[in-house]
Amino acid sequence: MKSAQGTLVIRNGQLVDGTGAPPIPEGVLIARDGRIVYAGAAASAPPVNEAVQTIDARGGTILPGLVEAHFHPTYFNVAALEDLDIKYPVEYVTLLAACNSKLALECGYTSARSGGSLFNVDVWLKKAIENDLIPGPRLAASGREICGVGGLMDWNPDYRKIGMDGLVLLVNGPDEARAAVRKLVKDGVEWVKTYPTGDAAAPDTNDHHTLCMTFDEMHAVVQTAHNHGLKVTGHCRATEGIKNALRAGYDAIEHGTFMDDEAMDLLLERDVPCVPALYFEYASIVRGPEFGLSQRVIDGHQETLDGGSESALRILRAGGRIGMGGDYGFGWNPHGDYARELTFFVKHVGFTPLETLKCATQTGAEILGRADELGTLQAGKLADVLVVDGDVIEDISILEDRTRLLAVVQGGVVKAGTLALSSLKKLELDKQG
Repeated sequence: MKSAQGTLVIRNGQLVDGTGAPPIPEGVLIARDGRIVYAGAAASAPPVNEAVQTIDARGGTILPGLVEAHFHPTYFNVAALEDLDIKYPVEYVTLLAACNSKLALECGYTSARSGGSLFNVDVWLKKAIENDLIPGPRLAASGREICGVGGLMDWNPDYRKIGMDGLVLLVNGPDEARAAVRKLVKDGVEWVKTYPTGDAAAPDTNDHHTLCMTFDEMHAVVQTAHNHGLKVTGHCRATEGIKNALRAGYDAIEHGTFMDDEAMDLLLERDVPCVPALYFEYASIVRGPEFGLSQRVIDGHQETLDGGSESALRILRAGGRIGMGGDYGFGWNPHGDYARELTFFVKHVGFTPLETLKCATQTGAEILGRADELGTLQAGKLADVLVVDGDVIEDISILEDRTRLLAVVQGGVVKAGTLALSSLKKLELDKQG
């Protein structure tokens, strides 16, 4: 991805650096050739003598670009689990993924970690974004997922003879788990996503207290992935599944819904980040009936929401790391609603706005493995910046409104936001003139 050439100055706004530190009321950010050279109080800023591009924050907020830490680029208008692999052909799904990536960037998300995608679409999506063929967040790819036979992600009946290979690699035992990871190595992924547990969406066979992989299978996945320099995460709701993942050496866990004391100790001991993805549960409860979700499924989502909220707050208060991201792409939880996750954590879980923003920036970059260059507004890092019209500490829900995003900046280049739209309109008028 190309970075800007020259100097960019963003001024006239409070600066939230993403570390959890208090906002700087009169802040300024200076970037040169796509990297931050100064971020702090305007009164202490070094002089800028060269010609510059200036962005006026209009008294709003200057903060790091957001990180969507559980991004499903190939999910689109999903109404049932089966829609994930047979609703659309892969050619159309690839186009949808490109649209979803563009939308994520327009929502202020300059980076994302894939939580799984149809085939390995996200691997090639990442290449297209990095080569500036399409706009989107800086992406960490995970491709197809791994699940035990008969588990949550194994729903196509054998008589159809179509398998699940487009979405998930099914395994029976450690040897097949190793073979599945080796396929993903060839695909070019960075993260291996697994399904140690079930979900409220499948109450009859694989509910949120069900185990879908054995410890030996999970350990084989970790050993093989780490041997090839890949990281491992997993859909972990059931308590024993969480503990199996942590004992197996997982690098992150998704959801971490039902944490007991032992699970908490294991998580904190290894400093493993967790991405709860709670807004999906809330949306399933509130909007599920209009999409035909049964009361039994909705009750399961309520239990999951209650347990997940309690666990997330407990992790944060104990000094653990929480990332922000969710299962966006379902009919009741569509792409573009990403920032609702942040609002939910502030209004319903008990996080402060600063804590939530740190989770959505610095911790997100740590999960990506790119904390040395992303996630905070600090000298030397890439100038991935979000400029917002308004005080997001006072009202974090402002981030849900794309008309309030003045500029979404990647590597010093304004990629989206109202200022980018204004520039395009001006360019069109100049051409017409």
